[in-house]
Amino acid sequence: MLRRSMLLATAAGLATPSLARAQPAAVTMRLSHQYPPAHHMGQAIARFAERVKNESAGSINVQVFPAEQLAKANENFPGVARGAFEAAAAVNIQWGNTLPEMSAVSLPYLFTDLQRIRKFPGSDAARRLEGLLQKRAVRNLMWLYTTRQAIFTSNARPIVKVEDFRGLKIRGLNALTDHGLAAAGAAPSAMPGPEVPQALQSGVLDAGLTDLSAGVSRRFYEFQKYGTAAPYFCALTHVYVNPRWWSGLAAAQQDVLTKAAQATEQEQFPLTEEVASRAVTELREKGMTVHEQTAEEAATWAGVMQKPVVDAFLRLAPENGQGVLDALKAL
Repeated sequence: MLRRSMLLATAAGLATPSLARAQPAAVTMRLSHQYPPAHHMGQAIARFAERVKNESAGSINVQVFPAEQLAKANENFPGVARGAFEAAAAVNIQWGNTLPEMSAVSLPYLFTDLQRIRKFPGSDAARRLEGLLQKRAVRNLMWLYTTRQAIFTSNARPIVKVEDFRGLKIRGLNALTDHGLAAAGAAPSAMPGPEVPQALQSGVLDAGLTDLSAGVSRRFYEFQKYGTAAPYFCALTHVYVNPRWWSGLAAAQQDVLTKAAQATEQEQFPLTEEVASRAVTELREKGMTVHEQTAEEAATWAGVMQKPVVDAFLRLAPENGQGVLDALKAL
């Protein structure tokens, strides 16, 4: 009996180091983004972090830094690529001329059908963009549907007709998509979302452009009288990580992150639609006069704005641009 107990104790002692080796070492994933915590994308990223914590049994600690607490929006890419922190989230249009193909989904009135947007994660179009991101020393983790509804805001007068853009200093999205605003007669100035409210209040800008939900979360109703809601562009927020950090993770940890990302991608579709449907009502309740663009008005705006942006896009991305557009059209 004594000998059997000793053998069992020895076996248990030998098993302990093996079990310890089987447990992945705990890691931290610092994730920087620009959204206020109340924004539906900020909430989505927070849910992702909580999901990872639960599914990894605490072996992955996703530390989220919202509202540019860790880095400014334009500092996220170099910070992740250098390994200063592990992950960041960005709106696809923020890549600008650095990676113009990322703006394909945001070309005016080109990719705003919800059923097509739903098919984007895991698609050929997504894989093409992920390959280009990899060449920029970041690894894409997930695509979060952010909006397919924009709002054009102003104080002096509503922006309803194309002619209403003439002479307006308006917030642009990036140098590429701003070709459409310029074609309508506006003077666009691209800037990150967090900087727009101050620019509007100080008079640096005459008019704003943002997604509907940001119009609420950034309190545009406090300093803008008019808004025109339009299916102007699709925006996707993508979360990317440092490839070297990713490669150092255990396979089980990579699996947890991948599955958590996929679950967050899918749940974001109905949530984003719900937020957009509430936003117009909330803006009106807060005192903003909101005009919802008609199909006829949208066609008129598209006729002026879309082609200059598509032409500029293909000039900026001669090797990969048409392929990305074709992949999007196939969805």
